[in-house]
Amino acid sequence: MTQNIYQRLGLKRVINACGKMTLLGVSSVAPEVMEATAQAATAFVEIDRLVDRCGERVARYTGAEDSYITSCASAGIAIAVAAAITRGDPARVAIMPDSAGMANEVVMLRGHNVDYGAPITSAIRLGGGRVVEVGSSNLAARWQLESAVTPLTAALLFVKSHHCVQKGMLSIADFVAVARQHDLPLIVDAAAEEDLHAWVASGADMVIYSGAKALNAPTSGFVTGNKRWIDACKAQHNGIARAMKIGKENMVGLVFALENNRPGQTAITAARLRPVAEAISAIRGLAADIEQDEAGRAIWRVRVRVDASVLGMDAREVEAQLRGGEIAIYARRYNLHQGVFSLDPRTLAEGEMALIVARLKEIAEHAAD
Repeated sequence: MTQNIYQRLGLKRVINACGKMTLLGVSSVAPEVMEATAQAATAFVEIDRLVDRCGERVARYTGAEDSYITSCASAGIAIAVAAAITRGDPARVAIMPDSAGMANEVVMLRGHNVDYGAPITSAIRLGGGRVVEVGSSNLAARWQLESAVTPLTAALLFVKSHHCVQKGMLSIADFVAVARQHDLPLIVDAAAEEDLHAWVASGADMVIYSGAKALNAPTSGFVTGNKRWIDACKAQHNGIARAMKIGKENMVGLVFALENNRPGQTAITAARLRPVAEAISAIRGLAADIEQDEAGRAIWRVRVRVDASVLGMDAREVEAQLRGGEIAIYARRYNLHQGVFSLDPRTLAEGEMALIVARLKEIAEHAAD
C-alpha cells in the first residue's frame, strides 16, 4: 500500500473515526481546493483587498452583510470579543487585550462554558473579555440572563456545540431578545455547524465558523454578520488579530471550498450504517447500534458497547488497542466511562470502516486467547 506523506515522515497512518477534530488535523481537503490554494501561494496580492473580497464572497453564502476571514474559529472568538469591546476604535484596538476601564464583560451560559481542546474562556480573554456565567450547569432562566447585563457588559455569547449541555439551556431567541433590549452585540460560536444561514438569520451579529470543520477547507475560520461588527473585527487586524493572521493561500482555499460545498450530498444516513452495526454486533462481547449527534445535527454514528464480562476487557482497553495498533484508529471516546465508544463515518475514506471492523474482530479474538 502506498504510504501517505505522514508515513513518509515516520508517523503512523491514522484512521479517523472520531470526527472533524483538531487533534487529528480536522478534515481532508479536496484536491481541487488544494489546487486553488497552491495557485494562490505562488502569486502576490494586495492583502487588504483580498480580505475584503473574500469576506464579500463568504457573505453571499451566509446571508450576512459581510464576513472576516480568520486563521481558525478560536481566533474568530477572540477577534469578535475584541470587536465588541473596542467597537473598532483604533486607540482601543492598539492596547488590546488590556481592556481595563472598558465595558469588557462577556455574558454566557455556564452550560456553554466548554473546553474544545482549550477552554473557550482562553479565547475570550485573548480578546480582552471577562467571562460572566449565567445559570447553573444544567439549568438557566431568562431572568438570569437579563439580570447579568450591566453597564460593563460588552457582548452576549451563545455557543452551539456538542460539547455544551444540551438540556435546560436558554434558546438563541432568548439571547437575541436580550441583546436587542440592551443594544449589545450577540456573538455565536457555531464552529462545527454546517448550516451557514441559520445563525445569521436568527439575529446574531457575529457568527463564528471553522472553515476546516464546516467546509473541509484548509485551516481557516471566519466571522460573518452585520457590517458594523465585521468592520470592528477587521480593525483588529492592526491589533491582536496580527498574531492570528491567515495566509493568502488559505483565504483562497476557504473561498473555493465554500463555492464547491454541496450540503447534504455526502450525508451518511442511519440506514447506510446498519450493516456496519450488524457486523460489529456479531463480534463476541460487542454490541452496536446507531446514534444521532449529541447536538441534534443530522449526523449519524455507530455506537459500540463493550460487555467486559464477556470480552474480558472494558471499553477503555478496547479503545486504547484501537489507537495503539500499527494503524492508529481513533474513535469518539466521550462515553468510555459508560462502556461505550462511537465511530463517525464522515471522516473515513473508502474501505476504512471495513478495516475498523476487522481490527475489532482481531482484538476480540486475542482477548479470548
